[in-house]
Amino acid sequence: MNNLSKIDQFYLEVKSNRWYWLFSIFCRLALSYAFIVAGIVKIVGERFASGLSVIHPMGAYLEALHQTGFYYTFIGYAQVIAAILLLIPRTVLLGALIYLPIILNIMVLSIAVRFEGSFITSPLMVLANLYILAWHYDKLRFILPFKNFVKYPEKLKPLKYNNSFPYIFFSIVFLSVAITIIVFLKGFELMPRNSLKDCKKQFENTDNEKKGFEFCECIHVKGNSLNECIDNYETLNTY
Repeated sequence: MNNLSKIDQFYLEVKSNRWYWLFSIFCRLALSYAFIVAGIVKIVGERFASGLSVIHPMGAYLEALHQTGFYYTFIGYAQVIAAILLLIPRTVLLGALIYLPIILNIMVLSIAVRFEGSFITSPLMVLANLYILAWHYDKLRFILPFKNFVKYPEKLKPLKYNNSFPYIFFSIVFLSVAITIIVFLKGFELMPRNSLKDCKKQFENTDNEKKGFEFCECIHVKGNSLNECIDNYETLNTY
């Protein structure tokens, strides 16, 4: 074991700590719950976020996706399968590998259309998924472009876990959540929100109230694209 690199030594220390292990279980349960709920909605044929107007940027996308028929159902089954695999100890890694491209796509989509419904949750879900993949580094490393692999013990689960609390790690977790929320609240000057009323609230009693209201109506009343409404808002700001 003396030939272990610092990364390998750190990984083995993490695997022997009860708090890291409990956090991995929390991530598995949270991710599974989210995809089971979202997947079942698709499997039964209901439109996801059905209360969102079809002229909202995200609503238009979800409506178009809903109209694809069996492709929409296929996504639902993929989500439920990934969630179930995450719950089974022997198939966790496979579930995480299936889960990652799906949630990564959701995150990029949410940021692209500035959808508050998953603007915060999807980046955190991506991070949780990456944590699960890192937790199973001992198996995942064999598909990575590394030439040499140090032999780990056959059983990484210790007979007795180390109970020391990893303050630095959980501080990073807390900071990641805080940064995600701050980016959501302050990262974009304009957010379409989920309704005309909520959209207008962000501009009430501000210097840009009139232009902001026009932006909201551009989205929620006229049904124009997000980029077009942003361009119109920026054009008005130049005068």
